[in-house]
Amino acid sequence: MPRVKVSVIVPVYNTGKYVDECAPSLLGQSLPADEYEVIYVDDGSTDDTLARVEKLAGLHPNVQVHTRPNSGWPGAPRNLGMRHAKGEYIQFVDHDDTLGPEALERLYEHAKRNDADVVLGKMSSTMVRPRRLFRHTVDACTIENDELMQSMTPHKMFRRAFVEEHGLRFPEGPWFFEDMLFVSAAYLKAERISILTDYPCYYWMKRDDGGNNTQHRFDPRFGFWDNVRTIVRQIKDGTEASDDLDALQNRLLHRNYHVEILSRTREPEILREDPAEQRERFEAARKLAVEEFPPAVRDGLPTVSRLRAELLERGDFDGAVALAERVRQVKARSVVGGLRWEEGRLVADVTLDLLRGDGEPLVLVERDGKRWLDPELLAGVPGTEDGWEVRDPFRLAYAELVVKDRDREDWWYPEGDLEVRLEPAGEGRSRLIASGRLLLDPERLAGGRPLERGVHDVWAYVQLLGVDRMVRLTGDGTPGAPAAGPALTGGRLALPYWTGSGQLALDVDQRQRRLGPDTAGAAAENTARGERSLPLPFVAAGAGSPAARLKVTVSALTVDAELVPGEDGGTTAVLRLPARLKLPAGRHPVSLPKTDAPLAYAVVRDGSLLRLEGPAHQAGTGRRLLDAVADNRQVRRVRRRFGR
Repeated sequence: MPRVKVSVIVPVYNTGKYVDECAPSLLGQSLPADEYEVIYVDDGSTDDTLARVEKLAGLHPNVQVHTRPNSGWPGAPRNLGMRHAKGEYIQFVDHDDTLGPEALERLYEHAKRNDADVVLGKMSSTMVRPRRLFRHTVDACTIENDELMQSMTPHKMFRRAFVEEHGLRFPEGPWFFEDMLFVSAAYLKAERISILTDYPCYYWMKRDDGGNNTQHRFDPRFGFWDNVRTIVRQIKDGTEASDDLDALQNRLLHRNYHVEILSRTREPEILREDPAEQRERFEAARKLAVEEFPPAVRDGLPTVSRLRAELLERGDFDGAVALAERVRQVKARSVVGGLRWEEGRLVADVTLDLLRGDGEPLVLVERDGKRWLDPELLAGVPGTEDGWEVRDPFRLAYAELVVKDRDREDWWYPEGDLEVRLEPAGEGRSRLIASGRLLLDPERLAGGRPLERGVHDVWAYVQLLGVDRMVRLTGDGTPGAPAAGPALTGGRLALPYWTGSGQLALDVDQRQRRLGPDTAGAAAENTARGERSLPLPFVAAGAGSPAARLKVTVSALTVDAELVPGEDGGTTAVLRLPARLKLPAGRHPVSLPKTDAPLAYAVVRDGSLLRLEGPAHQAGTGRRLLDAVADNRQVRRVRRRFGR
């Protein structure tokens, strides 16, 4: 009997229909069913959840169900699941999420190949922005890779022997951040951690009833602040203290300070919640910040975050509110230029920067040999009348481009990097910008594989001076209009266009967009090659590219064809088909194998291809008469006689 490679542990409580939505992704894995098990642990459900999972267990030998009295939190059910697990590795899944069809197989192979204690699989989500942690696959790293702190949910694969050796368990009962305590402990103990990014493994999905959206939940009754303190002390106990801003302990604690502490001082929370309640949170956050976080953590923050921390730690609630009001108005701006196709990639020059609420660039002011934060941003913020120094404008600054598959919620990272730099703005001022090139290859973007059929939106994420924004990549094109000529990539049409909001998008395989107006002229006869050709001004073959061989469908017949650069140097293309086609007389649609919309029409008589036409071509009576006689033997003899 094959050994169990992976145990999938799923805590459930009053889950209802979400069990049935999640189950197919667990039971339809590419890993053979006898090589993994699914362990449902019911936490005392009062609806039909237990009956649903027991039905699954009755139908699938690799499914088991365990029950326990209600604890109200996922820690105890997960621990019970671990006690029953037989797999070499453990994978935690929440009942309202799903796995990619090959997730377990790929994660297990990556884990075994690298002898990993923990494996992080690429996560896709409807609820959060993409994480640069999942930009590149990593065979082996340790907690020294502080980007691991971007992913603190338990939806990972853990070696079971590693978990048992170190006694890793979730806290049970009402315990905020039970997953963070478990995961941070695992990171600190692990000798080898692997990251798999070329395949979407875990889909963290938003429920239609909002039941799993904990982004704004905050309830100090369940030990919120005490639990944060416990996690911080666990990190401090597992690392060495240092005054160096970039020491490991300070880098790891940055995540807790930025998320759990500074969230109480910034938009939207401080502006949205009841002021009396928020003042109480503010004071609790201040107390924890002063007591548990070394000064180097605050000093290592970027400029605006460091100012927030200063206002917090000196107890200036009104100042924090005023700063939040100003920063809320800051927007990111994207500028796209020179959009074009080069060697099968969609290429553009991209520049990103930040704008104040009045639409003017956010600048740094040079004074007394130092740089100071834009005084317009600080107007009305108490305690900043003399300015706020920008010690290091590049502190934790970065920007990246991401492409979102609109249908599947997958995020992909195109080639190329954006560079952050200071650019003079005149009169002793400068501004931080990020610039570089978009290099989007539709045939390799999805983890080295072609993009799926669908619309793919291009976004940018920018973090400058401690202000982070997701922004649509926009240009100066007309909303809804083509952005560049469509390209034939890997036998599929890729159509760039500007959405209604002006965002750059790429439609692969004509999911929503269709080819626009095309040539209506007849093809020139090419008797030397025994072919017919049709100029296609709406297809861009890379300048100087060699002929691309492809398969096309003429009615039900699959035919070898070529796409070659046109006489204009390659910005347009010419489609070539053989002159003989075993088809009945008539006008036959010519399509790519993966698309339905015709690329052209082939006019056939007596097995000969007379010409190719564009989809918009309308043949007149005279043309139809010529078609009828064009392949007549007597006509050909007359033509040859006059030709001589």
